[in-house]
Amino acid sequence: MATMLNKRVTGAFGKQAPVRSARVAAARPSRSSVRVAATAAPQEVEGFKVMRDGIKVASDETLLTPRFYTTDFDEMERLFSLELNKNMDMLEFEAMLNEFKLDYNQRHFVRNETFKEAAEKIQGPTRKIFIEFLERSCTAEFSGFLLYKELGRRLKATNPVVAEIFTLMSRDEARHAGFLNKAMSDFNLALDLGFLTKNRKYTFFKPKFIFYATYLSEKIGYWRYISIYRHLQRNPDNQLYPLFEYFENWCQDENRHGDFFTAVLKARPEMVNDWAAKLWSRFFCLSVYITMYLNDHQRDAFYSSLGLNTTQFNQHVIIETNKSTERIFPAVPDVENPEFFRRMDLLVKYNAQLVSIGRMNLPGPIKAIMKAPLLERMVAEVFQVFIMTPKESGSYDLADEANKTALVY
Repeated sequence: MATMLNKRVTGAFGKQAPVRSARVAAARPSRSSVRVAATAAPQEVEGFKVMRDGIKVASDETLLTPRFYTTDFDEMERLFSLELNKNMDMLEFEAMLNEFKLDYNQRHFVRNETFKEAAEKIQGPTRKIFIEFLERSCTAEFSGFLLYKELGRRLKATNPVVAEIFTLMSRDEARHAGFLNKAMSDFNLALDLGFLTKNRKYTFFKPKFIFYATYLSEKIGYWRYISIYRHLQRNPDNQLYPLFEYFENWCQDENRHGDFFTAVLKARPEMVNDWAAKLWSRFFCLSVYITMYLNDHQRDAFYSSLGLNTTQFNQHVIIETNKSTERIFPAVPDVENPEFFRRMDLLVKYNAQLVSIGRMNLPGPIKAIMKAPLLERMVAEVFQVFIMTPKESGSYDLADEANKTALVY
């Protein structure tokens, strides 16, 4: 897979170089927030609204912004209960726990003086899009921390091994979020993560869907980070900020988290072995792929500032994530069918028009009427992508003898 990635990445999406619980959050102030003396705060800093001096007002929540998740924790306890599931194979979980305990990145997230110096050199529109990138990334990592920490707490009595893995994954996510929030302070802003914990809306997913969504989030995060890192290693002139130099080790945390959810789905094969699982697998793949594709194209300037071609970068990440996902999900979209990205590009076009209408100085009802046909077209395109012939896939370990050959070849 690494060799394949190198072949795809080299010159594939680079432009010519220009000359993730409230109690826990409160217990980690040094990692989750940057405290500033309570003085009279300006209304804006760096073009963003602030709630107090140096603390940014969180971006509005939309369909495309990172979400905070909650689930049925009682069902989670039943799913992992060793008393109720006496045949649950714990060998893989125990091996993973030993690996998480090694804490490979314990000393990785150490800053140096180059962060602030580099941030001061980033000015104009590029500075604003860097802040937006840091905020979105910090919110996503902190979301994972909150969910994993609560699962670690709730599962202690029913499955101590799995509970400890969740707790150690929350450790990783807290590091990531704290590192990103500290990076925001290089740009004179930060998020109050304790405030977000108490005030942001939480999206409820059943445990099965939490597993699908978090698996995809971790794996696509891996491919995004490693692809950006490798691109910047080949194009050092585009290394505008030292954060990206940490992505090679950082992304291995994401990969290990994704592998854990693979083990979870293998331990609960009923979640990936029927027709409903095939439909839900495709649905979640498309939800994650479309969200990333539209988000990143709305922020093309950020990727351009790194010398990346946004479309080629996104397509590469989706293709590689899909290949990883084929190893556990029973069906995935055929993203290498040319029709797939043709329709994805149409979604980008319609979304850009929606954004443009949203910025018009017109009454809300008028803008709603103007948006209606575009929304209808987007729904139609998403439906057409969903009904495309999928790729049958799944874990070799869960396949019957008749299907194992097909999964290998």
